[in-house]
Amino acid sequence: MDFEKARKEMIEFQIKARGINSPAVINAMEKVPRHLFVPDDSQIYAYEDHPIGIGYGQTISQPYMVALMTELLDLKPTDKVLEIGTGSGYQTAILAEIAEKVISIERLKELATSAQERLEKLGYKNVTVICGDGSLGYEKEAPYDAILVTAGSPDVPDTLKKQLKDSGRLVIPVGSTSLQFLLKIIRNGDKYITEKHTSCIFVPLIGEKGWKFFKDN
Repeated sequence: MDFEKARKEMIEFQIKARGINSPAVINAMEKVPRHLFVPDDSQIYAYEDHPIGIGYGQTISQPYMVALMTELLDLKPTDKVLEIGTGSGYQTAILAEIAEKVISIERLKELATSAQERLEKLGYKNVTVICGDGSLGYEKEAPYDAILVTAGSPDVPDTLKKQLKDSGRLVIPVGSTSLQFLLKIIRNGDKYITEKHTSCIFVPLIGEKGWKFFKDN
């Protein structure tokens, strides 16, 4: 399969055609080889417009959703970003192409380890993957210019809002376990401005500030 051609078609027909126009986001998605972030037997589907299972009940998000969430973050080259839900590391790589530093938290050790190894092999030196409860954020490196959550939460965790810098941006899917809406929260001093964007469906954010009843499943 011609993965480079498939990636170019993904950019034209899934990303640009649906309104994503950030040069930084488009450039990042042109550079990152998405097929290397999915299981070998799924590589032929890597550039199609849908999520793909990566094991352990987790998925890699559809390309358009990755692009949209990244664009909503309004990233700058000097930004420090916290990502909640590393998965296979694809979204992490997109963030790392744009921002100065990315810290990504994954609750499943197997995924955290494989993602870190994959990202290092691809040459990303500005990424740190941590195994832990992402719903609590990562206070040690706070505050952040931007926080991205790639799992659906029942509400917006205060822990994440408080770890934003002033003017920092948080993008997170919020709703039920079967349907969420993508929210963008902008910190303005002690106030938080919320924008509501498209509906979406993500795997649940499991943790102390997320869906606790999934923890032992």
